[in-house]
Amino acid sequence: MKHTALYILIAASLTLAGCKSAKETYQRLYSDYEEAPAPTFTDSLFRDTANLGEGYLPLTDTVSFGNTPWRDIFNDPYVMPLIERALEANTNILLADETIYQAEQGLKVSKLAYLPSVAFNPQGTIASFDFAKATQTYNIPVGVSWQLDAFGNLRNAKKQAEMSLLQTRVAKQAVRTNIISSVANLYYTLLMLDAQLSTTRQTIDIWKKNVEVMGYMMNAGMANGAAVSQYKANLLNLQAGVPQLEASIAQAENALCYILHEAPHPIARAKTFYTAGLPELFSTGIPLQSLQNRPDVRIAELQMAYAFYGRNKAEAAFYPSITLNGSLGWTNSAGAGITNPAKVLASLVGQLTQPIFARGQLNANLRISESEQRRAQLNFEDALLQAGQEVSNYLKDYQTAIDQASWYEQQVRQLETARDQTAALFTHGNSTTYLEKLTAEQSLLSAQLSLINARHARVQALINLYCALGGGREDQH
Repeated sequence: MKHTALYILIAASLTLAGCKSAKETYQRLYSDYEEAPAPTFTDSLFRDTANLGEGYLPLTDTVSFGNTPWRDIFNDPYVMPLIERALEANTNILLADETIYQAEQGLKVSKLAYLPSVAFNPQGTIASFDFAKATQTYNIPVGVSWQLDAFGNLRNAKKQAEMSLLQTRVAKQAVRTNIISSVANLYYTLLMLDAQLSTTRQTIDIWKKNVEVMGYMMNAGMANGAAVSQYKANLLNLQAGVPQLEASIAQAENALCYILHEAPHPIARAKTFYTAGLPELFSTGIPLQSLQNRPDVRIAELQMAYAFYGRNKAEAAFYPSITLNGSLGWTNSAGAGITNPAKVLASLVGQLTQPIFARGQLNANLRISESEQRRAQLNFEDALLQAGQEVSNYLKDYQTAIDQASWYEQQVRQLETARDQTAALFTHGNSTTYLEKLTAEQSLLSAQLSLINARHARVQALINLYCALGGGREDQH
């Protein structure tokens, strides 16, 4: 049998530990983490989305929206280079790389623990008794110490280091996803603000003409001064909103530059909000499969594995540690006298240390590690539930924005007709008042801005949904 000698060694050294089967102990302490059964609620992590309408594919479609490469989602020629620059230069990405590097070094340390440690410790002595002739002795040994991993202590520590390294890599995925979604959100927010500013300026131009016309009508006795003053007051209110929109645009540009790790500067972008190409159809995929791509869910799963190996390591502490110590070198001191030239000196000592009086502490550590396993399982289930809640909310936000945009589009068309008809009646007849014309124009502006906001809300929901499904991973090229 491959491990017969090791089983004999374990059986010989486990008497004090009270182990019934050396083979079972070996297999348990050297076992690999197995994925825990999925919680019973994973079949319904998302709410029923059958009534979401157009733009959504059934949950049974195995192609997840979160698995789509980000370049296929955010394919605007202006936003793609922004995301690429951010993924290369963002401080958080670089910090994540450093964290991964540190975890890699920690794993190397765990792997090197399997190797013997070698120390060079030369010694020399000059001694004289009662001022007699001095004698010189020297010892030039190379010491070697090697801990045998008979009970998986080193192996489980190495496995924990591997899980820690994987967590840092998944954490970098979370950083990537956040950077992609932040850049995309800020970019489309800029397009939305541009559209609001353009609409406001167009409305201001119309109102300036109306104020001019109202002045002519007042001179002709067709309107009173109160009407002209009311128009001018509303025009000033619109003009006062322009600096605030311009400030919001500058602040959004500055925030985007910060993510790019660049000094504040203007951001080149599309001329209109409506030409930004985004997918119209997408699928969320099978719930559990989709959510396992999320960094927080994946990290929670890796923490369960980390806790599993931590529990094995805590149990391994009950059993003896076996260390081999040896030395090889040259010396001119043979113990009884001093000889020259040097002679070879070699030694090999085996040491077995069995914990006896620390059993209470070891039991407590084992119970703590078992509690950590239960905590990790609960955290994993919590991460799944939170992920399902987020995806459900963003799916609903997406459909709500689509529905609202559809209604606002119809409202804008109706209000444009009402504005034109009211303006014609007011200019060419006395069948309507300036107040009705003013109300029609204000209602149209409000509906236009609401339509812009609804379209932006759809984009935001789409970006947030992509992020919630773990999109933007490095393997998506």
